[in-house]
Amino acid sequence: MTPPLLIGRKEYVAFPEWGLRRLRAKVDTGAFSSALGVEGYDLEERPGGPVARLRIVLNRRKPDRVRLAEAPVLGFARVVCSNGTCEQRPVVAALVRLGPVEKRVRLTLTTNRVALRHRMLLGREALNGTFVVDVSRKYLLGG
Repeated sequence: MTPPLLIGRKEYVAFPEWGLRRLRAKVDTGAFSSALGVEGYDLEERPGGPVARLRIVLNRRKPDRVRLAEAPVLGFARVVCSNGTCEQRPVVAALVRLGPVEKRVRLTLTTNRVALRHRMLLGREALNGTFVVDVSRKYLLGG
């Protein structure tokens, strides 16, 4: 069994299937699920089940640089945000790479994180069994 990999409270993640190499992520051990901030998404019904077509802003200072991606919708989750508002979000699965580790994780999609510096929030479900977090450090895996 491989020992857990040490990561910081902030890391860069990649989405190999979507061609995204470096997206800032905030590691949040207080959150169960992970969230990805997208500029928008469309839900499309297909023979194999619903699919989310995502529009991901690559750089918040250059909002016109957008990457399109698709992911199967696993379901919907009711999420209470830190400001107390409640949102119904689609849940998708995506292959995420942190340093040398590739792992398929469940993500909720939200349009509320686009303006934030960290459009990705990594929760306990994604970290469990694979990573240990040193909250006093950041970007331990490089970029």
